[in-house]
Amino acid sequence: MQRIRFMLKQFLKEPLWYKILISTTLLISIIFSSSYFSYNPYYQSFSKLAAAIFFGAYGIKLKSNRKTSIILLFISALCIYLSILAIYK
Repeated sequence: MQRIRFMLKQFLKEPLWYKILISTTLLISIIFSSSYFSYNPYYQSFSKLAAAIFFGAYGIKLKSNRKTSIILLFISALCIYLSILAIYK
């Protein structure tokens, strides 16, 4: 619980553009991955790209913790790969 509070406090200290970027990419990823948009591969691809931006932004932000940063950047690259696969499927 303390870790969640710490992350929330860190998020609130960030500049406005970063808060908007993280919030919109998370929201877009959740909305376009819903079952309503599952029939169009472009929406699924867009959802995965938004997730990649989300994980990449946090991966770059947490670069002081190398292990966490590498994991998040790997997940970001995986989301980009899955986004490309969703279009050409």
